[in-house]
Amino acid sequence: MTHPRSNRALVIAAVMASMSMIAIEATIVSTAMPQIAAQLGQLNLYSWVFSSFLLAQTAMTVVFGKLSDIYGRKPVILLGIAVFLAASVLAGFAWSMPSMIVFRLLQGIGAGAIQPVAVTVVGDLFPGAERGKVQGYLASVWAIAAVVGPLLGSLIVHNLPWAWVFWINVPIGLAAAAGFAAFLHEERRPGRASVDVLGAGLFAVSIAALMIALTEAEGTTAAHTMIAVAIFLTSLLLFLWQERRTEAPMVSLELWRQRPIAAANAATFLASMAIMGLTTFLPMYVQTVLNRSAVVAGFALTMLLIGWPVAATLASRLFPRFGLRRIMIFGSACVPVGAFLLVLLSPGSSPVQAGAGSLIMGFGMGLISICSLVIIQESVGWSERGSATASNIFSRNLGSTLGAAVLGAVLSYGLANSGGAGSVTPDQLRGLLEGTGAGLADQSSVRLVLQGALHLTFVVMFLVAALIVFACLYVPGVVRRTEAAREG
Repeated sequence: MTHPRSNRALVIAAVMASMSMIAIEATIVSTAMPQIAAQLGQLNLYSWVFSSFLLAQTAMTVVFGKLSDIYGRKPVILLGIAVFLAASVLAGFAWSMPSMIVFRLLQGIGAGAIQPVAVTVVGDLFPGAERGKVQGYLASVWAIAAVVGPLLGSLIVHNLPWAWVFWINVPIGLAAAAGFAAFLHEERRPGRASVDVLGAGLFAVSIAALMIALTEAEGTTAAHTMIAVAIFLTSLLLFLWQERRTEAPMVSLELWRQRPIAAANAATFLASMAIMGLTTFLPMYVQTVLNRSAVVAGFALTMLLIGWPVAATLASRLFPRFGLRRIMIFGSACVPVGAFLLVLLSPGSSPVQAGAGSLIMGFGMGLISICSLVIIQESVGWSERGSATASNIFSRNLGSTLGAAVLGAVLSYGLANSGGAGSVTPDQLRGLLEGTGAGLADQSSVRLVLQGALHLTFVVMFLVAALIVFACLYVPGVVRRTEAAREG
């Protein structure tokens, strides 16, 4: 358990610093990677620079959450920061695309330790009534990073060696590590430290195979995708067998089956799918169908980043008056309302409508994310809080990945079945996005095809968003802790 001598303000500063590394890294690398890839070569491996980070982070999140329940938060998060910083330094010295991919994978492992344990530390330090406000601060870190990251990446690649895209993490990470080491104190808890190594390995392999199947489906042959799916199913079955037979499972199936946790994770999973559709396809619609600039498209998407932290901060003030469940249900209704505004978009629509849909969806996601996390953490005690928190972050990451795969497939289907209006080639789409498609004789027909395909994508996104309401209705009105939870 967290010791009363812990300095809460300074620990939260360390939490925000550690989270900012992960948040900024996601945007700063995407901005700088074209220039990096031009120097390293092997552009066919370009997507793996991002996929390796994501699959490692997702696969290890639950594992490190469990380890923090066994060994404590402090040693696990310090280990995560050390791995992340070492990988960042090595990435700056990458000599080829394969070496960059390996170092990014190591970064993902470090991020898989930092993110769930940092959020768990907040749950340890603050009661539920205060936790929402702090989670709002963390949400603002991601919003700021989304704006600052691309600008910072652009400044670095134009004025400094690209290695500083990764080395910029070092001072931030060292400051965060110093904060945790000096100000986070934990009480030693008696008990056995049993680690299900086989279960952790099987879980990591199964999730990594699933992520590969989802993220690389369009870029690989059907045979490669089927191999990844086969590895996923085989390792998943072996993992379930192992978890049922071991006395100390790495992933407690009973924990995942608890009604508050199952419902909150389901809502987070579906909301992440919908938000991924928004972030991926709304800028494309504004630029190609509405024929607006990239700046306007960015403005429409930025509304999401305004609504999310505002809702997260507001939720903390509303918890005592309305209760977590009511606020979560209200948030779940906001997401499909915002998605429906995107369904109603047409070539003559104003980008203000697109921004309004983005704002409302972000507001709903802010309420859902904070409420689901607090509900999950309130359902368990200290000894399971790390695992429970990690399950929520895992659901969020997996939902984002599945959302990108499913909605991307819907867009591809819409482009391929445009009802005789023709098809859109990658060059035509790139020309519209880059503003060089004005000379195309069939530009209007290209926009018409894109309108139909993106409209279909938004319809599916709306249907996914509507399911969030049913998941939130399944959240019990009163969260009752188990006997194990009362320890904390």
